[in-house]
Amino acid sequence: MRFINGSTSKGGHYSPGVVSHGTLYISGQLPMDHAAGRLAEGGAAAQTKAALENVERILLAAGAQKENVVLCRVYVPDVALWDEVNAAYAAFFGAHKPARVVVPTTTLHHGALVEIEAIAELPEA
Repeated sequence: MRFINGSTSKGGHYSPGVVSHGTLYISGQLPMDHAAGRLAEGGAAAQTKAALENVERILLAAGAQKENVVLCRVYVPDVALWDEVNAAYAAFFGAHKPARVVVPTTTLHHGALVEIEAIAELPEA
């Protein structure tokens, strides 16, 4: 097992990413602007883009690309945000369409409008 730290988060007791048997498991990523130390500004689309950029940081730190993602779980505090979240998600992934689960939930940490976790297959070395 290999632990990946692709973010500068000072969060709880977890690893941003863990590699096990050629698979990268990425912990839920909030739309944090790590340079500013706060949530990314803007609505659900801007926050989705920021959360996906945080996912991508961990992918790159593990030697993977967004095209290696096989599954995403997307948590939203209100399903009414879905159109905005989906548009930003589609713009990020383009033609690549990983499997996806959308989980409507209650309030997310720091009042975020989205949190995204992912599973990716690592390219063979």
